[in-house]
Amino acid sequence: MRVVIQRVSKASVTINSKQVASINEGLLILLGIVNNDTIDDIEWLSRKIVNLRIFNDENGVMNTSLLDSNGEVILVSQFTLHASTKKGNRPSYIKAAKPEIAIPLYEDFILQLENDLGKNIQTGEFGADMKVDLLNDGPVTIIIDSKNRE
Repeated sequence: MRVVIQRVSKASVTINSKQVASINEGLLILLGIVNNDTIDDIEWLSRKIVNLRIFNDENGVMNTSLLDSNGEVILVSQFTLHASTKKGNRPSYIKAAKPEIAIPLYEDFILQLENDLGKNIQTGEFGADMKVDLLNDGPVTIIIDSKNRE
């Protein structure tokens, strides 16, 4: 699993001109899934995300986590995170998991993140054409891959 985490002042997801998710301070998380992702990837990545100290403390230093800051979350599936641009100019998405594998893992990730966070999160819609609007705070953008644990 690969995520792009963006600390946001606000973010929203719109599908077919209807807003389906909206948060204020928190994280917008883009999630890419591959065929060999497992529950171990989900558990490790979820714990890493909720405990990542990327929110400012009272001194303006990035020293508090999503748990500490009581921030909100929008999770959006994004198969293009596993694009390969090695050959030619048209990206290949062969590494991205097909829906029959990715959807159950995506749903499990939502449940794990909600459990680790102790509250519900908001999401986009798997496979939909989404318009994602955000105000990146910092800007803070972090990429984590569960396969290399960094």
